[in-house]
Amino acid sequence: MAVTKFGEDLELVKVTLPVPKDNEVLIKTTYAGLCHSDLHQIDGYYDLGGEKKLNFKRKFPFCIGHEIEGEVIAVGKNARGKVNIGQSYGIYPWGGCRHCGECERGQQNLCDKPASNDLGNGKNLHGGYSSHVLVPHYEYCFDKTGIPDGLAATYMCAGLTAFSAMKKVGTPPNGAKDVLVLGLGGVGMQGFQMAKALFGGAPLAADLRQDALDVARMQGALTFSPADPDVAKKIKGQSADGTGIFAVVDFVGGESTFALSSSIIRRGGIIVQVGLLGGSMSMGLPLFPLRAMQIKGTLVGSLPECKEMFELLRAGKIDPIPYEIRSISRDLNKSIQDMRDGKLVGRVVVKHDWAESAI
Repeated sequence: MAVTKFGEDLELVKVTLPVPKDNEVLIKTTYAGLCHSDLHQIDGYYDLGGEKKLNFKRKFPFCIGHEIEGEVIAVGKNARGKVNIGQSYGIYPWGGCRHCGECERGQQNLCDKPASNDLGNGKNLHGGYSSHVLVPHYEYCFDKTGIPDGLAATYMCAGLTAFSAMKKVGTPPNGAKDVLVLGLGGVGMQGFQMAKALFGGAPLAADLRQDALDVARMQGALTFSPADPDVAKKIKGQSADGTGIFAVVDFVGGESTFALSSSIIRRGGIIVQVGLLGGSMSMGLPLFPLRAMQIKGTLVGSLPECKEMFELLRAGKIDPIPYEIRSISRDLNKSIQDMRDGKLVGRVVVKHDWAESAI
């Protein structure tokens, strides 16, 4: 299911089945998660605010989908014995050039070289909305034993991005309730669960949708609506001395969410910027040193972080997010529109139930 024109529905395109070589692994895709960043790939740009756009350059057709789960059906010569034919894995999609300093430190997600191994952005490899995926290296295959079918896919972007974001918070001085998860979409829900696992309890949570807040509240969170005119005062009131909380992890990434985040952290506080909704931020530069504040951008997560996350998953220390499995052959474009319309709580995962998946 490929993008054949920016802003249009995905269409079925048939291509030649690849043959893995060297370190490569060929999987038969079983599940793929829908990520909000897919919308930017489909539309062809990021919104930079002020009517400015960061436009993508792509050769049509291209196939996206970077939350990938699948069964190994063939391997290259160097991958023999590294993964098992017939076994299912979650696929790390952020491979880089493997030769630069970032890649050698296990941070392929930060590789600045021309993308030679990226899955899911459609530049040169078909992503998870294809019946089969050529994985560039066997190291990117993570054993999903014990993780329910379909759920492992959600950890390869939403889960890993959220895990890396929470790691950037460090240790909140007053525990989990010193951290606000802002935005409870698919990635934000993962962030909520990662915060619970890393900080020992439920963080604060904010979202415009009551159904998303209800999920967080049932798991012990104090919840807030950004539409409440007194929301900043109420959140700051949860801090130890009323001056503000330690950290906000913003899974929306809009102008209004940055304004809220910067108004509720105390001196020395941290904003971790995750979401890509778009817009721009405005703040007087002297305020940064005067408030000793930090703003950290995070881009998915590193290979070592993925390994650490999977150890926690297999140990049962991370609770699952709400998720729904739909058909890729019937429901993919409808699900994409539902995501645009803000109708999804948690994650939608499409099951590869089309005829091509039987190959």
